[in-house]
Amino acid sequence: MIVVLDRNISSEKLEVITSELKNFGFDVFQSNTRENITLEITGNNSGFDLRKIKVLEGVIDILGITEQYKLVNKKFKTDKTIIKINNVEIGGEEIIVIAGPCSVESEEQIHKLAKIVKTAGAKILRGGAFKPRTSPYSFQGLGEEALKFLRDAADENQLLMITEIIEPSQFDLIEKYTDIFQVGSRNMYNYPLLKVLSKSQKPVLLKRGMSATIDEWLMSAEYILSGGNPNVILCERGIRTFENYLRFTFDISVIPVVQQKTHLPICSDPSHAVGFSDKIPSMARAAVAANTDLIMIEIHDNPNKALSDGPQSLTPDEFLLLINQLRQIASIIGRKLG
Repeated sequence: MIVVLDRNISSEKLEVITSELKNFGFDVFQSNTRENITLEITGNNSGFDLRKIKVLEGVIDILGITEQYKLVNKKFKTDKTIIKINNVEIGGEEIIVIAGPCSVESEEQIHKLAKIVKTAGAKILRGGAFKPRTSPYSFQGLGEEALKFLRDAADENQLLMITEIIEPSQFDLIEKYTDIFQVGSRNMYNYPLLKVLSKSQKPVLLKRGMSATIDEWLMSAEYILSGGNPNVILCERGIRTFENYLRFTFDISVIPVVQQKTHLPICSDPSHAVGFSDKIPSMARAAVAANTDLIMIEIHDNPNKALSDGPQSLTPDEFLLLINQLRQIASIIGRKLG
């Protein structure tokens, strides 16, 4: 449920109301909008007399939320969540570009690609240090060495960095280096991992599971918010359908749907969705036209020799050309791109 309070309520009265709600047995989460202060209350309220809340001084109304996800719900927080990291605003007017290789293969490689990312005007450098692969014989990543290379390359080019976390035991190590945690599609249902990330204040980019419904995806985000971390970015990366011509089906329609249902920013990852480099530009252009908040593109200086996901990686020249096109589309819909 949502308890709507007077926007001009004093901090003292707010504290009294919050204390009373906790005494009633509720967990309380606060959100401020342009119009009101709202408190999301969760807990066992079976048979509870809501009049006890309505009579509290400063309470305007009590609203029900029928969906299971509460904190990610736009009914709870009408203002869009904007995540600020240094001078980068995620979820604001600017569509943020994330780019880099699937895996960090060497120090020389990631520094070379970081310069390309910077030249394109992108804000976030991506790269895998720990890679969950379908085959146990595939390249699994360089581990902490890759994290060091990625951090140095990002800092040298004034970029933020994002990398994937696979299991809870990696949290302390990765948190030392990264600006943003990435949770891959295989781990969207890894609730122990989501609970660990909920204790951090660093943003989490949560990829949609390959067979996940929208509600299941939002419930996974709810795990992170309910543990105290409000900084979640949802990422569409393609879903499994009956069609197998491409790697996955890129669900562009999810962008406006998610923006209607939640206040969280949404990222689009056409590289993992379609799986073939010649199809990525058209899907990236479509995602920007659909008003995505972030776009993630895989690049490699020599895709034919990439240790992972070479077929879906753009060359630097292809990437720079695409960014120019995306910038024009963003301008048409009233946004910037960088």
